Amino acid sequence: MTKFIADVIAKAKGAYKTIVLPEGEDIRVLEAAYRATKERIARIIVLGDEGEISAKFAQKGWSLEGITIVDPLKSDKLAAYASLFYELRKDKGVSEEEAYKTVQNSNYFGTLMIKAGDADGMVSGAAHSTADTVRPALQVIKSARKDMAVSAFFFMSKDDKTFIFADSGLTPNPDEKGLADIAMQSAQTAVQFGIVPDVAMLSYSTYGSAKGELVEKVQNATKIAKEKAKGEFADLGVKVDGELQADAALVDTVAKSKAPGSEVAGHAKVLIFPDLNAGNIAYKLVQRLGGYEAYGPILQGLNGPINDLSRGCSADDIIGTIAITAVQAI
Repeated sequence: MTKFIADVIAKAKGAYKTIVLPEGEDIRVLEAAYRATKERIARIIVLGDEGEISAKFAQKGWSLEGITIVDPLKSDKLAAYASLFYELRKDKGVSEEEAYKTVQNSNYFGTLMIKAGDADGMVSGAAHSTADTVRPALQVIKSARKDMAVSAFFFMSKDDKTFIFADSGLTPNPDEKGLADIAMQSAQTAVQFGIVPDVAMLSYSTYGSAKGELVEKVQNATKIAKEKAKGEFADLGVKVDGELQADAALVDTVAKSKAPGSEVAGHAKVLIFPDLNAGNIAYKLVQRLGGYEAYGPILQGLNGPINDLSRGCSADDIIGTIAITAVQAI
């Protein structure tokens, strides 16, 4: 465990939020629920069949004390959540019957728990696709701002170093404004988690060293992001620079050569990738070859914290994401 995630867990313990885990059929989720409860990281609600979950806990010798199990199919709040979902989606053509059926899905049920104020956040994705987690979030919790789309990032942490990689999990090919919005959302996240909001807009070019449409996209996004950093986000102390190659963004000696005078180059902590191909490939390379711990994809820009997991995640990964979600809920 890195110092960063240890600090996040400590902060989560102080907040002691209620986090719902909708994948009660997954043994990794159950282990994380047990350990997170034992360590008092958060109050945990697990969704699923109570008999099956209890049997798995007994088989492992884990205590269920402090853990709430809710079966969406048998919950006395099912009708109320169905009514709430119907009101939220009737303008989209959802019928009352469809709403009742939809809410029986654990991801929708968990998301509606947050909307109804019965939970503070949700962590899913160990056994579901990103779409299965994100779709209910967008339909029920919705984006915090109509002018900014929801995006996703990874915390990349090793020893005493922690970076934010965005967007590495959700937006395939953001336009210039979208890329600038991702930069500002990521800067806000950095401040929330005690990371210096020095933002590098990444490209295969540094300061015009290469030409082309892809470079121009990042250059224009950088201009927009800089304006936002000096305007509505001025109170955050954000520094943005670009377009920068990755080595110029991260290595001081390279930065002095390629981007002399930059306030960001050489020590950037928030890395904004030009598209999802680049962001997703980068985080996996850094994780698998560089030995960094990867936490995410973490969603940002929602009205309430709902976060995704990699289907290859471990119980440790889930516990870290529970803690991150709890801190987002503060």
